[in-house]
Amino acid sequence: MSDQPTPQDETGPDETHEDERPDASLSAEQLLRERRATAFRKAGRVLARVNMRATLREQLARLQEAAPGAYDLDEPADIYGNGVVEALEKRVADLLGTEAAAFFPTGTMAQQVALRCWAARTGSPTVALHALAHPEVHERNAFREVAGLRTVRVTSAPRLPTAREIREFEEPFGALMLELPLRDAGFVLPSWEELTAVVEAARERDAVVHFDGARLWETTVHFGRPLPEIADLADSVYVSFYKSLGGLGGAALAGPRSLVDEAKTWRHRYGGMVFQQFPTALAALIGLDRELPRLPEYVRHARVVAAALREGLRETRVPWSRVHPGEPHTHQFQVWLPYDAEVLTEAALRQAEETGTYLFAGFWEAKGPGISMTEVTVAAAGLDWTPQEVRAVVADFAGRLPEAPLS
Repeated sequence: MSDQPTPQDETGPDETHEDERPDASLSAEQLLRERRATAFRKAGRVLARVNMRATLREQLARLQEAAPGAYDLDEPADIYGNGVVEALEKRVADLLGTEAAAFFPTGTMAQQVALRCWAARTGSPTVALHALAHPEVHERNAFREVAGLRTVRVTSAPRLPTAREIREFEEPFGALMLELPLRDAGFVLPSWEELTAVVEAARERDAVVHFDGARLWETTVHFGRPLPEIADLADSVYVSFYKSLGGLGGAALAGPRSLVDEAKTWRHRYGGMVFQQFPTALAALIGLDRELPRLPEYVRHARVVAAALREGLRETRVPWSRVHPGEPHTHQFQVWLPYDAEVLTEAALRQAEETGTYLFAGFWEAKGPGISMTEVTVAAAGLDWTPQEVRAVVADFAGRLPEAPLS
């Protein structure tokens, strides 16, 4: 649905133009999704502008404006992974300090390929990971069903595995996969000392270490280390181009040249040898140029926003609240409130529609009876939010909630 006003040619001031009426064929879920998208587009104040919510026109305009500074547009378009795709692969390898990198259409494909390559080398198809790791929760058992891998869960605690858990785990495994940060636990990271100890424990068991680094780009502030030093701990690393860099999609697998060469063979077998991918590759290069240098600033301001949210919620009539982690490890964190998800979604939407400020633009997920959680991202659009503004917006949001939580 367009967010442009419809000319009132033949309707009176109190009538709704036919094009503005909700489509009766849409389900309640579809109508809510459309309402949220419209509210987000029209909101003047948000904490992050998510490119995936942009219109096609906006996405194309962004590419047209930024691409000339990211790559020579007079070069031929890529064909089956050469040209701009090769340039992107080299850029990633240089940024992470690895011998090579391979572009993949998706992270799901990249990680299956990486771990099946390691399985062939170690002789073990078993991958140790966290119970909340992305492949376990969000990929429909693809490791098992597609790649022939077997996963074992080291822990389900809302944190990364510890070195002791790795050493004492009762089953053998050939690879340890660590998601950094662990999104479903609250975008959490271990300390640098904890991470190095976990890697050392895996090495003691003759296991390779693979980083699910979909959001690795923003971990440098928490670890206090540059990207090459972080990536050097692992035998292979996957990174995403859209989750934090604002790209159109795509991923990369980085590591030793021999592994990457083998991974490219499997990429072809998996159907990832796409004829032309220049829009995705250009968007990734733009993200590396524009967003990557700003991520540390986003992380630092996310901590300011999180503290103001916590303080602001304490001053409202909300019975209890939780901002997790207390100090965000990246520029993303969770907010937990004692209300049904539908109640919180409606309050956030009404605030956006009536004030133009969309504080909680993310999806509210039910986490139990009368308990819900949403994820908050702070990016460029949120950098000018002051603590005072955050507290004021939180107070307005809380005022739209029922006095007694509903369940």
